[in-house]
Amino acid sequence: MRERVFKVFIKLASITDPDHLEQFLAGEQSDTPQETIQVLDIVLRESPSNNYTAIGRSFFSMKMGQRTDVGDGLECWRGYYQSLRPTQMGMSLNIDVVAASLYEAISVIDYVQKLLNLRDPSRRLSDSNRIKVKKAVKGLHVELTHRKEEKRNKITGITTQPIEQLMFTVDEGGRRMSVAQYFHDKYDVKLRYGHWPALQAGSDSKPAYFPMEVCKIVEGQRYSKRLNVKQVTNILRASCQRPKQREDNIKTMPLHNDYKNDVFAKEFGIEVIPQLVVIQTARVLPAPMLKYRDTGRDVRLQPRMGQWNMINAKMVNGGTINHWMCINFSFLNEEPAGYFFHGLVSMCNSKGMSINPTPLLPMHSTRSDQIERTLIEAHTQSASKIASSGQQGNLQLLIIILPDLTGSYGKIKRICETELKQWALSRRMPIVSEKPTIIFGADVTHPSPGEDSSPSIAAVVASMDWPEISKYRGLVSAQHPHQELIQDLYSLVEDPQKGTSHAGMIRELLISFRKSNGFKPHRIIFYRLVLLWKRGTVVDSMICHPSEFDFYLCSHAGIQGTSRPTHYHVLWDENNFNSDTMPILTNNLCYTYARCTRSASVVPPTYYAHLAAFRTRHYIEGEVSDSGTGASATSKQQAEVRSLPKIKDNVKDVMFYC
Repeated sequence: MRERVFKVFIKLASITDPDHLEQFLAGEQSDTPQETIQVLDIVLRESPSNNYTAIGRSFFSMKMGQRTDVGDGLECWRGYYQSLRPTQMGMSLNIDVVAASLYEAISVIDYVQKLLNLRDPSRRLSDSNRIKVKKAVKGLHVELTHRKEEKRNKITGITTQPIEQLMFTVDEGGRRMSVAQYFHDKYDVKLRYGHWPALQAGSDSKPAYFPMEVCKIVEGQRYSKRLNVKQVTNILRASCQRPKQREDNIKTMPLHNDYKNDVFAKEFGIEVIPQLVVIQTARVLPAPMLKYRDTGRDVRLQPRMGQWNMINAKMVNGGTINHWMCINFSFLNEEPAGYFFHGLVSMCNSKGMSINPTPLLPMHSTRSDQIERTLIEAHTQSASKIASSGQQGNLQLLIIILPDLTGSYGKIKRICETELKQWALSRRMPIVSEKPTIIFGADVTHPSPGEDSSPSIAAVVASMDWPEISKYRGLVSAQHPHQELIQDLYSLVEDPQKGTSHAGMIRELLISFRKSNGFKPHRIIFYRLVLLWKRGTVVDSMICHPSEFDFYLCSHAGIQGTSRPTHYHVLWDENNFNSDTMPILTNNLCYTYARCTRSASVVPPTYYAHLAAFRTRHYIEGEVSDSGTGASATSKQQAEVRSLPKIKDNVKDVMFYC
């Protein structure tokens, strides 16, 4: 093996200033000494990086917990997360237990069989299964088992042809040979799965092909794609811990890491106190009193433990549904389905809504592979029935029974053009009821890692019904993949392909607020969902920012495990909120979530924005193509300029995303 010479250049990146950090912690400096904090954070991560498997900002070790099989070739690893943060107490080490989904370190053959739940691996893979495998293994690192020396490769795709038919040029003379024959002649390996495709490494111009049965998944690779329902359930079951158990596990982390004898920490003069901080100044905020219609048995309800029961209450402004129908794509008989829908209508009417007890058209049962044709027919037939009866309006509610939890839901939401009615409770909100107020919520959802052909989707919602603050109008916009800044928030947006332009989302929502209420808002409150950090409990001291306005609020009661508070950071305040009014307003808003009679963990405007952005992704995800992207998106360039389907006028003013 010949010697190789490397030239190394060391460049000064920045100079740390401990004095600046001390002044910042004392509130004498406003700008954060990020470089100094980063250096100290790296110092405390050095020893764990040598002793544990580091994945992102988290550390995992078999000594700290067992691995749990979560299905389809994945397993759950338990570990911990740590970061150094400036707080009012000084520099604080934030430690928490974490769980992550990783690929099992098994042969690719075994992984594919688990992924596809194959009972008979002697058959060739169908096109749909081959595409599913391609998306699952792309970017995966594997080690080859047919060579003596250890060799790792990154998978870039899989072939369309099976190994026994996949030919390549062997030598300069142009002699061609199948991959299966090559492995037999070169390595004396007789392949058992020659009827399966090969894994591809390298580029399309210079590919390298490897049979799946000689490839083993390298240990410690995080699974970053979307989990299915079974996997999510298994991970929650494996990782959920009650507060006392979670606290005990966190307490053991400093003992495992032994910060006291850490040579790196000692060299930098860092001392870690191995006790949890006890917050003495946390406050429990009172839950707001909820007001329902005066004709109900219960007019006012006081939530307890973040939830309440409205069985004896009626909604203040219940929705009206004159035209509705049902389509059955499942194997459920029409008789039990009919009982359910009659019961649903009866319950809705008893809660203050007004729903026609008779559907516009009889229930229609059909096969699940006829979704698009059936929905188009339902739209046409319902419009014809309404017109022939001399009535006004459109189909307002379409109830669909799905056969499974796969892709049917996304396809249905993409096709449906019916109007949905919002059923919300009316509650007067302290603070914002003093003057006309509009509350915004914003979020951006990004495509899964590796899906560069799909755009990021930004969503902004705004309240339209002052002073109740319960009805929100939403707008969505596509932008460059993985861009966190909302591009169309304020600017004038032009579409040169259509020759049209429209105002930024903020301006459009402000105009809608004025049309809805008859006046302009006097106050604007904007919530932006960035990152998620105990039931109405607020903490605004000790562990918060040394000089800025932030607080931790646990506005919900966790159903299982340990509730995680949300971290709110006030970036700009022209309304003169104080440490009481802002947390109280935010906590009260969490009781206006329209989906359920429970308080939400995140303030509803941002929750709605997240739902709107997430829902919109269903509209652009068509049938899966061989490229692993939506059928209409074939390149990153196309995805960046691709516009979203226009939201129908009859759903713009209702919460279709909720």
